[in-house]
Amino acid sequence: MKAGGVSEAEVGGPSGPSGPDRPAAKCGPGQGHARWFWRDPSDGPPEDAPLHVLLLAASRIMGAFYAGTLTQAGLRISPAGLGVLRVLLAGDGLKSSDVAARGWSSPGTLTSVVSTLVREGYVERRSDAGDRRVVRLFVTDKGRQICEDYHALAAPHWRDAFDFVDPADEPVIRKFFVDRIGQFSELIKKERGTWRRASGGCGVEPDAST
Repeated sequence: MKAGGVSEAEVGGPSGPSGPDRPAAKCGPGQGHARWFWRDPSDGPPEDAPLHVLLLAASRIMGAFYAGTLTQAGLRISPAGLGVLRVLLAGDGLKSSDVAARGWSSPGTLTSVVSTLVREGYVERRSDAGDRRVVRLFVTDKGRQICEDYHALAAPHWRDAFDFVDPADEPVIRKFFVDRIGQFSELIKKERGTWRRASGGCGVEPDAST
């Protein structure tokens, strides 16, 4: 693992030479990028960093910031737990598998997160009225309240985090992320579909968090 939290494996291979002889960076992993490595984060992101590595680094540091906003707000819930509540607020009564799919999580990871939410009183498990074998998830009043509390307490932190963005640049930035979210969503669907076909639709799906 290199400094800055991005490993050589994540960029496609071992560290290689730096300097003017290194191939120019392009948009995605490819020739030259497999030999790119993450430098000291105190120096800031290097200009030749490939986009996929920058996105990995940005997502990790943003995740740390997200967790910090919860701590500063004094709320007893994890970022993953709050994410599950947000999915359920948009579609209360979903099955765990549906919540996992909508939140780009694995069933194994979701089960652990939901168990914690149930224990804390934020979510209830209820059997489906039409099929008792099916269990659905519902947000409790306590769960709705912690979501409201988070939005009220964390909003100033998120405004500060994005106050550097020029309004004129926002449409381009927004389109880039909307397109990337859509692209990665489709890639995840294809990847999980391939895994299910290979496994015959049984067994435990690989956990992306490990």
